[in-house]
Amino acid sequence: MPVAVGIWVVIGLVLLAVVFVGLKRLTTRTAQTVPAPPAVPDGDLGEVVAGPLTAVYVSSTLAGDWLARVGAHRLGFRSNATVTVHRGGVLIARQGAPDLFLAASALEAVTLAPGMAGKYVGKDGLVVLTWTVPAVGDAPATRLDTGLRTQLAPDRATLLNAVRELLPAADSAPNDDSKEPQQ
Repeated sequence: MPVAVGIWVVIGLVLLAVVFVGLKRLTTRTAQTVPAPPAVPDGDLGEVVAGPLTAVYVSSTLAGDWLARVGAHRLGFRSNATVTVHRGGVLIARQGAPDLFLAASALEAVTLAPGMAGKYVGKDGLVVLTWTVPAVGDAPATRLDTGLRTQLAPDRATLLNAVRELLPAADSAPNDDSKEPQQ
């Protein structure tokens, strides 16, 4: 019996080592291509448009590739968060990780998705913000998708609509269904 327990302990330790080595490699690999996100500004972020909303920060991936998780700068790891949309951008206050501020000028799109690296919830369960991290040093500007899962389902629409207000006018124009028919 002690031999069997010892074997299971060794197997568990080997599996933990594999996980930690994989996370370290992910962090190192993406640190070379993804610059550090800008710090949260000290000053006024502008009028609060929505929030604070309780959510889960799922992860950030390279834009358009929901499986290409970014491990650098702690962007790829899930945490509880509070999301507040200001006129100046979106503040994501993460527990156990640095806060993120996605400036309104960096935001490109907001959509709903069934999942991304780190979480799959099904039909339109995640709010995905597409934004650009500005270039820093040798790392070029990089487009990312950041996934958020709101704790309450109605908050998903609130977050989606509030972020749409921050997008450039061309991206947030009403679709053709809302126009009156021409005669």
